[in-house]
Amino acid sequence: MAMTPEPLQRANAVDFRAPPPSPVAPGRQSPFANDDVLTEYLQQSLKVPDLVLPDRVFPRQKSAQNPPRIDFEKLGSFENEMGFRICDLITQIGCLELINHGISPDLMGLVLFLAGGIFQISPEKKKTAARSPERRYGFEEIHGEEEIRDQSEEFLWCDEAAMKLEMEGIWPFGFSNFSQEMRKLSKQMEEVGRRVMLFLQQHSSTKFLPENESPEEQELAGKVCYIQKHGQKMAGEQSDNSLRYDVIRMLIKGCEFSHALSLHVWSGATDFHVYSKKGWVSFSPARNSIIVTIGDKLQGWSGGQYKHVIGRPVFKGENEKSNISMAFLYSPPKFINSIKEDEDFTISISQQFILCVLIILIYRFLISIYHFFT
Repeated sequence: MAMTPEPLQRANAVDFRAPPPSPVAPGRQSPFANDDVLTEYLQQSLKVPDLVLPDRVFPRQKSAQNPPRIDFEKLGSFENEMGFRICDLITQIGCLELINHGISPDLMGLVLFLAGGIFQISPEKKKTAARSPERRYGFEEIHGEEEIRDQSEEFLWCDEAAMKLEMEGIWPFGFSNFSQEMRKLSKQMEEVGRRVMLFLQQHSSTKFLPENESPEEQELAGKVCYIQKHGQKMAGEQSDNSLRYDVIRMLIKGCEFSHALSLHVWSGATDFHVYSKKGWVSFSPARNSIIVTIGDKLQGWSGGQYKHVIGRPVFKGENEKSNISMAFLYSPPKFINSIKEDEDFTISISQQFILCVLIILIYRFLISIYHFFT
């Protein structure tokens, strides 16, 4: 009886035996005789190279080129050839300069002066009137290190009853007067924008194809203005870095409101910079002129013939309080109808001259017939 457990022990030994040994590789030597060579090769292959990227984050400055300077009073009297030539220059730069536009310099100066008072209210009230998804007007909210860059500030004005009511509670002694004068200037700017759009439509090589806009966009057409207080001018490399920072921020942020044209006015002596993704140009505009830049809507309507650009005045003076600029956004509320109505009543000088010659010839022909029969 003592020998009976032996078969059970043998069965258990088979069930719990160790796994077989791994197969032995053939005795072939590695092609790398030294492991150090392989290690060095892997380290060099896996190392990330130091890339020297081109300086393309900030757009390059294009060669000096001034935009066409147009007398606003003669805007509707250009012959076709001259009109097409002017529009061709506008497509290259993205803007034009208007002189003799008929808007009083006193009105422009008064509105710019009153606009400076907006930025004198306390920081607490500015935060109360900051822009948000629910409030499309007011001050631009600034975070972190942006506050210490150059103290530039921005206020978005729009002709809405809600904004007037709220801002009169925040700035009771100044906003009502400012808003009244601002409406006068805004209406005149809207008329200037309408005339410029008509000129571009008549002398462009492509037909504008406007898209259907929402009722909200049509309601705000010509009633939105960006007011900016420019910080104190810096010197040397610090000024260049600040300008680069502002431009990159503008290109990234873009514009909250889609528009066809932007009409720029400012106080004091400035240079004017026009930025696009391909580069930027700088020029010195005439005093009390209006710079008109192309918006994103016009780029789409023209099939890309006109390019959307961003305009910015760069002040030469050191008086920070007077460094105020405005950008009025314009979009025609009834684009097709207004263009057709104006086209029906527009006769160029060359057409008037030809008509006069024809009338004279017909008159002489009738006189000769009269004398022949009498």
